[in-house]
Amino acid sequence: MHESFPNYSGGLGVLAGDHIKTASDMNLPLVAIGLLYRFGYFSQYLNDDGWQQENYPMVDTFSLPLELVFDGSGSPLLVEVEMPGRKIFAQSWHCIVGKVDLYLLDANISQNSFEDRKITNQLYVGDKELRIQQEMILGVGGIRLLEKIDKYPTVVHMNEGHSAFSSLERIRYYITAHGLSFVEASELVKSSTVFTTHTPIPAGNEEFEDSLIEKYLHPFMSASRLSMQEFLNLGRIHQNTGEKFGMTPFCIRSSAYCNGVSKLHGRVSRTLWREIWHELYDDEIPIDYITNGVHVPTWISDEFSRLFMRYVDPQWFRKVGEPEIWQRIKNIPSNELWKAGERLKERLIAFARKKVRESLMRKSGSRQEIEDADNLLSADSLTIGFARRFATYKRAYLLFKDEERLKKILSSTSRPVQFIFAGKAHPADKEGKEVIARIIHIARQDGFKNRIVFLEDYDLETARYLVQGVDVWLNTPLRPMEACGTSGMKVAINGGINLSIPDGWWDEAYTEDIGWTIGRGEEYKDHEYQDFVESKALYDILENIVIPAYFNRSADNLPKEWINKQRHSLSYTLAAFNSERMVGEYLQKYYNNASRNYKELIAGNFQKLRDYCGWLVHLKNEWENVKFVSFSHQENVEYYHAEETVFFEAQIDIGKLKPTDLQISIFIGSQDGTGKVINEQSVDMEFHHSYGTIAFFTCSITPQSGGVFYYSTRILPAHPQMVRTVEPDLVKWS
Repeated sequence: MHESFPNYSGGLGVLAGDHIKTASDMNLPLVAIGLLYRFGYFSQYLNDDGWQQENYPMVDTFSLPLELVFDGSGSPLLVEVEMPGRKIFAQSWHCIVGKVDLYLLDANISQNSFEDRKITNQLYVGDKELRIQQEMILGVGGIRLLEKIDKYPTVVHMNEGHSAFSSLERIRYYITAHGLSFVEASELVKSSTVFTTHTPIPAGNEEFEDSLIEKYLHPFMSASRLSMQEFLNLGRIHQNTGEKFGMTPFCIRSSAYCNGVSKLHGRVSRTLWREIWHELYDDEIPIDYITNGVHVPTWISDEFSRLFMRYVDPQWFRKVGEPEIWQRIKNIPSNELWKAGERLKERLIAFARKKVRESLMRKSGSRQEIEDADNLLSADSLTIGFARRFATYKRAYLLFKDEERLKKILSSTSRPVQFIFAGKAHPADKEGKEVIARIIHIARQDGFKNRIVFLEDYDLETARYLVQGVDVWLNTPLRPMEACGTSGMKVAINGGINLSIPDGWWDEAYTEDIGWTIGRGEEYKDHEYQDFVESKALYDILENIVIPAYFNRSADNLPKEWINKQRHSLSYTLAAFNSERMVGEYLQKYYNNASRNYKELIAGNFQKLRDYCGWLVHLKNEWENVKFVSFSHQENVEYYHAEETVFFEAQIDIGKLKPTDLQISIFIGSQDGTGKVINEQSVDMEFHHSYGTIAFFTCSITPQSGGVFYYSTRILPAHPQMVRTVEPDLVKWS
């Protein structure tokens, strides 16, 4: 939410805050659930050698905008979660975010043992047993809290796999409270659940050993009446194997609506999890995307807000989600646009000097060092920012691959350039810490001193100064390992320009009008070679394009080319990457549909749900008996002329199913020189007649060009209540 409320870490935490604020702006009936961490995330400080040290200051809950939730008797309301051999209790803190209620669960209470009170102490712990305990408090305890305060949801949106156990608790609730079967309860939960994955790499998806799952989730196995193997299969990509229980596969299997957080990330996610739907084409895998956006009122500077009030709309902050208003950015005079950026840069430099001075004083720096901090950086220099988590795939080191060439760029007195870095490495990430230390060492060398500055203890305050004050935002992840990345959006809405690898949001946003791209999205198997190629491209862009564009001034001392790019970047980013557009897409694509599903299925004492699940159980029992008998087409020739209509017939043994229980489709295409089928199209076949258990399906196709065609036929289940029309292991090909 804000730096004064240190209960977050990195992009997902900040995105959650923006999502909640936007839901308030849009009057959505959203309730948010999280954990209250007694130590929040760590404070960072660097020792004399530049090595990151961590400090975990305790959060004083009574100085935060929180109040305890009480029950009817005036005591703190507690939820209980069964753990092996005991129950763990959690109290809840309430925070009002505009019109949205945020509840944070807290296990640090006297009803728990000393060890159990530590469960909600710290974010991102490494111990797997502690992680599963945290995720049970979040998922199971969160749903039980909503039940107790009479806010039981019609839709649950799980962000990342950490909240996966919310689905288990909802399934258990419908089985025990309403007498539903496991199939009925799980289908109801699935139809009303949205899951957003935020990581593009397998290692970022949490897994647990079978022994931990059995130890902690045995009550849920008993309630669902599933065997250990059946239960573990819910969290596996491949059924009946020795795979660990994966939180992301479980979320995918228990959610009707799944998405990544950018167009590229959606594609990467479909590839990453395609084995769950191994019978489908990649673009059919039901993982969509909704590209992230930023809460503009949170991240906009006062300077640009005033410009928008004057030249865009006096009530612009109430109309962020109206793309057409941002076309009025062109009305802002060039000199006012430029001066606003200059003031923001001066503010950033003053903030950076203060941060460095305070750091030196903590480390007992010399008097000369402390005095020199007051002259750090220059408002006349092209200022480039790089701030994010220091994971190695984000490649903060890319700028330093050729130190001599970088030194040459920084040595110019007529075209001065400076870099500001900030960011934390995960406490267990030795390689990330080494990157930070290397930057600190380089920044102390002649030729780099006062041109490269590292700001300690990156938080939301530092982020706000950076995204508002830099001229250029540098982003160099190893494609396609950045899911989205919203910091570049925050820079763009404050007049900064992005220079980035085409990854995450920048892959779909980039045009020559709004910024610069490093490469064209090439992906190399040899990452060392990729670093070499892309670092060279980075230097070339800086030397030949970015720096000249900034310093080439007209008679009025304004960089016309630069300001023109600013305008395009501002109007496009504000229109396309604001969080009202993002939350609006969740509402239209997922929330409304999931809520409607839920209400339909529970109506009339769950009658539609019971009918649908009766059909589903029957279908699954008969599925292995469904077989292709024959497939034929007119005259049985392989070559057809353009515009010649071709009739196809499929004979399928449907066993005890009805023809209406199935959807039969033909896929037809031509072949390229490598043998790959191209220009493929699909056509649904219609039921024609039946003979015993054999059903006849037909269709006609008119090819647009002549030649040899290749085709195959597919069977899927079909039912009006199926929210996800393709389910794992319910696909057959001829």
